[in-house]
Amino acid sequence: MAKDYYEVLGVSRDATKEDIKAAYKRLAKKYHPDLNKDPGATEKFKEVNEAAAVLSDDKKREQYDRFGTTADQFEGFQGFDAEAFRGFSGFDFEDIFESFFGGRESRRSGRGRSYDLRYEIEITLEEAASGTKKNITIPRTELCEHCDGTGARNGTSIKDCDQCNGSGYVKKVARTAFGMFQSTTNCPKCRGEGRIIKEACPYCRGQGKVEAKRNIEITIPPGVDTGYQLRIPGQGGSRGGRPGDLYILIHVLEHKIFERQGNDLICEVPISFVQAALGDEIEVPTINGKALMTIPPGTQTHTLFRLRGKGIASVHDRSQGDELVRVIVKVPTRLTKAQKECLMDFAKETKDDLQPQKGFFSKLKDSFR
Repeated sequence: MAKDYYEVLGVSRDATKEDIKAAYKRLAKKYHPDLNKDPGATEKFKEVNEAAAVLSDDKKREQYDRFGTTADQFEGFQGFDAEAFRGFSGFDFEDIFESFFGGRESRRSGRGRSYDLRYEIEITLEEAASGTKKNITIPRTELCEHCDGTGARNGTSIKDCDQCNGSGYVKKVARTAFGMFQSTTNCPKCRGEGRIIKEACPYCRGQGKVEAKRNIEITIPPGVDTGYQLRIPGQGGSRGGRPGDLYILIHVLEHKIFERQGNDLICEVPISFVQAALGDEIEVPTINGKALMTIPPGTQTHTLFRLRGKGIASVHDRSQGDELVRVIVKVPTRLTKAQKECLMDFAKETKDDLQPQKGFFSKLKDSFR
């Protein structure tokens, strides 16, 4: 039964090349064997490649639309013609690879490839304010130091594969009723490596790379916030060639006292009714210790005071943020008889209305007249 390549990619028959490209990237990511270990994912991945190889080529697509194809007619098809697909709007398989790994991995010449790593770390607000050093352990792929990444036991020879001439892949041409079709697949002799090792390195088993863990000290500058990314050159992974980079993603933990807004810090400090009425000089917390702050007489609850330069320094230009202190006037909930009498005398002396809601509702009533 003929395959419906449009159905395989989930696109309509009038789909544009951009539609096919988008569908291919989505499905290739979904079924790539490195990402999907489910049974059948590899075959589905090949099927997606086959459909994209046909529909991305104008001539092949025209023949397919006119006559259709069958699995027998595509006998031996094991991938797609890399050169033909490279002309598909400047798109090649490396675009798919980048979509899997965040665009961080880059191919090197020959069999070598380096890749970047990302590591997430949590720090306290105090550490973010002052800067800190952290020791972290990074699992990564490194070149085997015993064979210098060649995969061959020291002193043994390495030669280019004579079947693929060192390219790592071979082209296969299939003749069908509708013309010649070309596919590209890994060389079966060297398994895509492009070279033949006479005697494999016993430490990496001929792979040229090993899995390792590295302890790295990183310096986090003052002023960072959640989402800040720190780049450490040369501390990424390598499958050959120069290692990639390490990216540290910062998460700043919530603080029990301070709330951060940009480079400013906000905190709430309780004061008594007497301090609010008479004024006082109080001690308030800062990110670096304590500071004195003056409460003027008659301060109302939720008044915001600014302490200049007591916030966090900017990680970009070193300008200093402020600390904003919101005072909360605490009303006593339990009064002795003597305290109540003192407050009553105070109210009489100041001619305070002990039932202010009456005055409020009178004003409200007047506003609707």
